[in-house]
Amino acid sequence: MNYIKPILLSILIFLSFSGKAQEPVQLVDHLDQHIFSYNEIEILMDPNEEYSFDDIRNDAFQSKFQPSVSSTPQTLELNTTYWFKIRIKRASELENNFILEFFDQTIDDITAYIPLADGNYRKIEIGDHKEFSKRFFKHKNFEIPLEFNHDASDGIYYFKIKSSQIADIIIVLRSVKYFVSYALSEYLSFGIFYGMIFVFSLYNLILFIAVRQKQYLFYVLYLLSVSLYEMSSDGIAYQYLWPNSPQWNQLAFAFTLISASTFVLLFTRALFNLKDRAPWIDKLILYTIAIRVAFFLYSLLFDRSLFNYKFIEFIPLSVAFFAGLYIYFSGYRAARFFVVGYGFVFIGFIFKLFIMLGIASLNFGIVSYYSLTFCFIFEMIFFSLAIGDNLRILKREQAKMQKQVLKQMTENVALKDILNRELKSEVRQRNQELEEANILLQQQSEEISRMNELLQIDNQELKHDKQELITNVKKISRDRALSADVDFEEFSAAYPDSDTCYEFLAELKWKDGYHCRKCANEHYFNGSTPYSRRCTKCGYDESVTSYTIFHNMRIPINKSFYMIFLVYTTKGKISSHKLSEIVAIRQSTCWSFSKRVKKVMEERKVLKSTDKHGWSQLVLEKDIL
Repeated sequence: MNYIKPILLSILIFLSFSGKAQEPVQLVDHLDQHIFSYNEIEILMDPNEEYSFDDIRNDAFQSKFQPSVSSTPQTLELNTTYWFKIRIKRASELENNFILEFFDQTIDDITAYIPLADGNYRKIEIGDHKEFSKRFFKHKNFEIPLEFNHDASDGIYYFKIKSSQIADIIIVLRSVKYFVSYALSEYLSFGIFYGMIFVFSLYNLILFIAVRQKQYLFYVLYLLSVSLYEMSSDGIAYQYLWPNSPQWNQLAFAFTLISASTFVLLFTRALFNLKDRAPWIDKLILYTIAIRVAFFLYSLLFDRSLFNYKFIEFIPLSVAFFAGLYIYFSGYRAARFFVVGYGFVFIGFIFKLFIMLGIASLNFGIVSYYSLTFCFIFEMIFFSLAIGDNLRILKREQAKMQKQVLKQMTENVALKDILNRELKSEVRQRNQELEEANILLQQQSEEISRMNELLQIDNQELKHDKQELITNVKKISRDRALSADVDFEEFSAAYPDSDTCYEFLAELKWKDGYHCRKCANEHYFNGSTPYSRRCTKCGYDESVTSYTIFHNMRIPINKSFYMIFLVYTTKGKISSHKLSEIVAIRQSTCWSFSKRVKKVMEERKVLKSTDKHGWSQLVLEKDIL
């Protein structure tokens, strides 16, 4: 479904971020969508609203913009003006139409400045402070159509944003064709989600009418509250329920939150009959409801900015979750689905809380934006299972109790004798079975021991054969690489990395044993660098490349090996340009090193031959050959 694609794209952008300079987004016809993130968005905070657009677009102000350090920047300072800047580079020929979309529907004011061909900018004002009917696209998000002409191939787009809530600045570039397909899939997903809530609400309302237990009514009211909160958060309510009431739209989420908190606590209290099972938790829930309502009324009457502290819902959420855990661990199995369902919401709320507290690494776009919605779906399913499980367990326990009483009354007299006879018979039978099983286990143990001994012998032989095979293959590869005409790929098989080269060099250098060059001591231990040797007497540390042609070389050792091999096998006739082409090293470096090798060849009168030592005769200094 097309709805999944932006989620995957958001994750990929989060994992692949690197760099700090702002990068333009390439706009081509085959592009479906692009989510701006990290250094594709630059930010300038304007706390006193002292900058005009002419100031912002001035070249002197460009250095004040800072790249976003997260995939999704946020307006953490409430009621503060932020400036955002993006760059779009258009292809010379462009047939498709494109739009810019702001994903967060809670942004109060967005003033967009779109570049024109004559160097001026077109000003567009949007936001949820404006009536929904005035939007260009009748969509829950904010969309800005982009118009390109042949004179404006690319440009810088500025956005002035101010919001009374913490807003996620998710800017998406989409083709109109893809937007239509995406919007249909998105609204279908919302229809399924709210349809599920409607079905669950209707089912529990019927149960309430049938059995008259108030937990079903509280659950229906909780589901409706959650539904209205989600609709207020994702913009669906503003589009369909109150499109001409922007002021109410600013407060709707607060009313739905207090409603959801209250009814979930009442539902928990009624479902587990806390007044009888845990009176102290019942009182805790009532106090929590009173405090939450008091906070709501104070915020509504005196300081509505307090509504933005949504993390206050952590308190009633934790109380309800704790109540479920307490009842479950007290032995009431009907609480298990409640705990699992509320666990999803608890995790989702903690995730949102961390994002709200400024942990930018968790805020990676659409997935994190809708994380709490996904948790609500799981919670709704498990809460319904909890209600059904509660009813089923009660009926089962009642039937079980009646059956046990009846059975106890009819079988109590004969039960003792029957149990004694059966017990004696079972003990004799069990002892006989254990004796037979012990004999069989003993036989199997002996057979397993014999097989293990045989397998151990076979494994030792296989290890020995494998080691001999590896040794022979390495010896053949190295002998061939010493004198045969091989390419770099085959040569690299014999000397695949620097560690292998250093190992060969150490074997060649000290093949006749170690002798300290300072004190002639013959005992050593490992030095400070790989394959170096340090004298146990005077402490002289001799590296593996000392007194070799590779001493103080700054090019990779395996390429140095191959360059010696090439100079040796061509009798010094290969040019430095050819060496540079083969080993991908600068020509001047190849010339200097090949000259050094040729000098050694002339001094030692070493030419290409079938000598088994091959080019290794050129490696060591003359005094240690």
